[in-house]
Amino acid sequence: MRYRTLGASGLRVSEVVLGAMTFGEQGGVGAPIAECRRILDAYAEAGGNTIDTAVNYRGGLSEEILGELLAGRRESFVVGSKYTVTRDRNDPNAAGNARKNLRASLEISLRRLRTDYLDVYWVHMWDRATPIEETMRALDDAVRAGKVLYVGISDAPAWVAARANTLASFHGWSPFVGLQVPYSLLQRDAERELLPMAEALGLGVTAWSPLGGGVLSGKYSGAGPAAAGSRLDPGSVDERSHRVAREVGAVAAERGVSSAAVAIAWTRARSEAVLPILGARSAAQLADNLGALDVTLTDEECKRLEATTGFTLGFPHDFIAETSPWVFGAADV
Repeated sequence: MRYRTLGASGLRVSEVVLGAMTFGEQGGVGAPIAECRRILDAYAEAGGNTIDTAVNYRGGLSEEILGELLAGRRESFVVGSKYTVTRDRNDPNAAGNARKNLRASLEISLRRLRTDYLDVYWVHMWDRATPIEETMRALDDAVRAGKVLYVGISDAPAWVAARANTLASFHGWSPFVGLQVPYSLLQRDAERELLPMAEALGLGVTAWSPLGGGVLSGKYSGAGPAAAGSRLDPGSVDERSHRVAREVGAVAAERGVSSAAVAIAWTRARSEAVLPILGARSAAQLADNLGALDVTLTDEECKRLEATTGFTLGFPHDFIAETSPWVFGAADV
């Protein structure tokens, strides 16, 4: 395991993040606490030090389990949690990114995790009803109070994150140092605006669902064993997804590694800013995913995988690339 700083901060994080959304059996398929312990121990033994959870994961059970499992070794980990999603559907102020929900959610997360601070506190997703100024100021207050060390934003438009950090710079508030987005061969939308923005502004990118909901592990396309208790109905996987998964499986077979390892390795090859989030329901599944650390894809392999996705950047990116010779003439490089 290697380490890097998260964005422009000095916080050292491992090159893959452990996602704890699977911790707990509440609300569907998940891992019991005994298996969660094995997962966390295996991750730590591999050198991993960064954990991602949220106030709403498994109805709060994810944070509670982590709090118990981290007892006595909390300082060895970079612990991040998120807020935004409603904690009480009957209370309009128990949701969103307003100061009131931020304060209440943070206190709940700290209590469940049995800690007096979070290394990273993430805005879970953009809340159109709350001014970004209010959110940034409230996050800065939490940092100044010592309850949060760094802040990040998840699932938001690039312009929102850029505007937020511009405001933070102008006012002397704590800026976002991280961006969290879905990113895989099946979902490359982040390449249009979000990844370029993160790279330009110095944000680390934690990528969730690098296996495309498990599709890229090959479990639905004949490139790997079918898994019990999967979140997806095999019949819901479209032909494009099957095509991409089969190509991932072909590259994996040539290398003698798992499809999951190849799919995760691709996310890391695309940008140095990307830190894949590994969400596992068993220690064996985590070990399979950690195989990505030993896989460095060639440019040819990356192009081969990407060719199956049918992805284009779209306007204005393709238009700018096409008209570049016209704009710059002989100066075009």
